[in-house]
Amino acid sequence: MDHRLLWPLQWLCESALMADIFVFGSNLAGRHGAGAAATAKLMYGAKPGNGVGMAGQSYAIPTKSYAIKTLPLHVIQGFVTGFLEHARATPENLYVVTRIGCGLAGYKDSEIAPMFTGAPSNCVFDPAWSAFGLPAWATPPYGFQPKGCK
Repeated sequence: MDHRLLWPLQWLCESALMADIFVFGSNLAGRHGAGAAATAKLMYGAKPGNGVGMAGQSYAIPTKSYAIKTLPLHVIQGFVTGFLEHARATPENLYVVTRIGCGLAGYKDSEIAPMFTGAPSNCVFDPAWSAFGLPAWATPPYGFQPKGCK
């Protein structure tokens, strides 16, 4: 495996949060080879071939197609809506949501973050999305290295 494709696990934050459920952007083919998806596979039980929904302690929200092309925003919104319904139905879980769609898929935070408006209280988000009124995690999920973590 080419370790350059993984989030830099060797640079873990000292007080990293072990998320109940790690929420990440995926592709419909379930190829979790780079970015937060690789972290989900390595650390949270995301399964190859499963590009939507729960697997292990992870939840995949597709932002790319089976052919690994970026999905249109209205399609991603449908998957976000499905995730929010799932989170509301499982209030016993904490969902730690990464900046889905804002890395490899190429969307701006301002295009994706508002899709999560009205998320239930058992969801916390990357601090970059606090500008959109979403509650930020206090420490990053275990195994995940967002920008600004020292």
